[in-house]
Amino acid sequence: MATPARLIPLLEQFDWARERLGNRMAGPVVDSGNGTDVEAPPMTDEEYLWEPVPDCWSVRRRTAGPGPRATSLAGTGDWGRDTAAFPHPSPPPFTTIAWRLSHLTELLALRADHAAGSHGLTRDDFRVEGDAAGALAAFATAADAWRTALLGADDTALDTVGYSTYPHGSDPEDPFIDIVWWVNQELLHHGAEIALLRDLYRGRTI
Repeated sequence: MATPARLIPLLEQFDWARERLGNRMAGPVVDSGNGTDVEAPPMTDEEYLWEPVPDCWSVRRRTAGPGPRATSLAGTGDWGRDTAAFPHPSPPPFTTIAWRLSHLTELLALRADHAAGSHGLTRDDFRVEGDAAGALAAFATAADAWRTALLGADDTALDTVGYSTYPHGSDPEDPFIDIVWWVNQELLHHGAEIALLRDLYRGRTI
């Protein structure tokens, strides 16, 4: 099946953002944006879980329970991601790289399933990773799954309201092409946050 012409620039944006974020986290270099390679040491477990300010939300061992102002740990496995029932605390808690990457990976994995999979996965099915290597591998798998879902979408699918049944966003009310655009914004948005946290971790004084 030929890729719809209007999907191609969104796919290219997704691929570039995904590659830059992956390289920014795993190294050894990342493209600065002008074709120049910048050194990017692989992210360590300490950095992945680093809490730069008090009362961060992060991912935690289930045996430790949720963090400050969180009421539960989302996901499955030995680790979970801090969360709370709506409305969330205000002001929002500062979140670690681990929290942000887990959130982004879950979003990609579940949206892939709700667009081209079983349409049945929930947040309780998502495995939260407690180490950097596991989190990077999970991100790559989820990004691959989302890209595969996009390649299966024709022009009719792109215009279909509710083609993605992901229950935690506007997917059931919006044409799929709008959801594709939004996922790219989430990748760019959280990717920039993670990159900045890496810079702050490198420049920390304690």
